[in-house]
This record gives sequence, structure tokens and C-alpha cells, in this order.
Amino acid sequence: MQFYDTPPKASPLSVAADEKTRNAIVMVRDALNDKRAMLAFQPVVQARMPKRAAFYEGLIRIMDPTGRIIPAADFIGAVETRELGRRIDCLALEMGLDTLAAEPGIRLSINMSARSIGYPEWLAALERGLRSDPTLAERLILEITESSAMDMPELVIDFMADMQERGICFALDDFGAGYTAFRYLKDFYFDIIKIDGEFIRGISANPDNHILTQALVSIAQHFDMFTVAESVETAEDARVLVEMGVDCLQGYFFGAPSVSHPWNISQLKPRGVG
Repeated sequence: MQFYDTPPKASPLSVAADEKTRNAIVMVRDALNDKRAMLAFQPVVQARMPKRAAFYEGLIRIMDPTGRIIPAADFIGAVETRELGRRIDCLALEMGLDTLAAEPGIRLSINMSARSIGYPEWLAALERGLRSDPTLAERLILEITESSAMDMPELVIDFMADMQERGICFALDDFGAGYTAFRYLKDFYFDIIKIDGEFIRGISANPDNHILTQALVSIAQHFDMFTVAESVETAEDARVLVEMGVDCLQGYFFGAPSVSHPWNISQLKPRGVG
């Protein structure tokens, strides 16, 4: 009996996943070509003075042709490692720098992947912004995702050292999500550590998350890094985090991301607080 090799048939699930990825890539590419994007701003408040924002995070929003905001979960996995991911980082940076130039009284953080450090267009956008107004650097915070930082630690370390000399601050986003090689942490010199929301949500009723978050805060304090707790959603969680010594809080309890300018509001009010 003779056997012949035949290519394996793709499963319906993998075919559907591939189709979803292709659709996401086309959707994002068309949106970027048409400049259908904006920043939404979320306050990061001082833990002991929660009506006062330490800075704002600028989160890019991509829109479909009808103006509907496309959830990042629908496309980020498909584009993160592609050039489209770098183009998103470029657009977010350009809009962030424009916002800082127009609003001299605020500090703003902008997300990026470490992969964009070697992308010429992203570097050119950064240099253009800093040349136009050198004071922007001291009000700009670049948030680097933990996963991408661990993919290329030496590149990130060198880039951060160069830019910190020019006044830019750096935040390690989603700290504790499972990627960090702690042997690298002492070499990174991040200014800010943002503790992943997985540990923060419901922390007041979760002893395990309480212990883990306290450990992450202690690590950050040891390295003189400023701490931000992400995804703070209740007053009780906020109280626990303040007692723990977290420096800043961010989450829906203090304000959802908004395309309006929250710094124009005279005072921030946590939800449910009169």
C-alpha cells in the first residue's frame, strides 16, 4: 500500500481566526490612511489628593467610517508586531505632542511598544516635537508595555538613558503581568511603575492580590520608582492602595477615558462623591 503526503486541512476555527486577523488589519490600515483617530484622556490622580491629577494618559482611539470607536481588543493583537502597530504609535505620539504644545499646564503619558524605538518615522516624530518646543520633554511620559520591553531590554535601556537626559520620563506599563525578568529591572531605571489592573481590581476583598501588590510596591520603592495602580474601580480599593503607599491611582472610579479635555474641569470628583 502506498501512502501520499497531503497537506493538513485547516480547522474551521483557525480559518475564522485568520479571517478575523485580516479584517482587523484592513480596518486599521484604512482608518490610519483616513486619519480616523483621536486621543482619549484619563486622569492619573495623586493618591492622597485624589481631586488633583498628577498627569493624564492619552489613549489612542481608532474609528470606523461611521465614527464608531473600534475597541482596541478587536485589533491590537493583529497589528502589535506589524508595521501598522508602529504607525499607530507614531500617530499617538504626534497627537500627544500636539496636545502638550497646546496645553502647557499638563503632563501627558503616551503608550508605545519597544518595537517603535527602531522605527525611523516614530523617532522622527519625536525629534520634530522636541525641536519645536524643548520644554515638551519634561512633560512627556512614554509608557512602554512590559511584554515588549522584555523582548529587547538592551535597546530599551539605551534609548531610555538617552531620552531621560533630555527630560522625558518613562513608565513600565502593566507591571506584574508576568513578563518582567527581575534581573533586568535594576538596569531599566524606569521612573514610573504601573501595576497591572489584574492585581488591583477588588484588592480590598482579595488577600492574595493584597500580598502580591504590596510586594510589587516594595520592589518599586526599593528602586526609587513612582507607583501607579491601574484599574481602580471602588472607594474601598482606593483606600487600601493609599494605605499601602501607592503614589497615584488610575481607573474608572476617578474618571473614564474621555475625548474631552478633563484638565478643563476645576476639580476631579471620584464616582459617588458629592
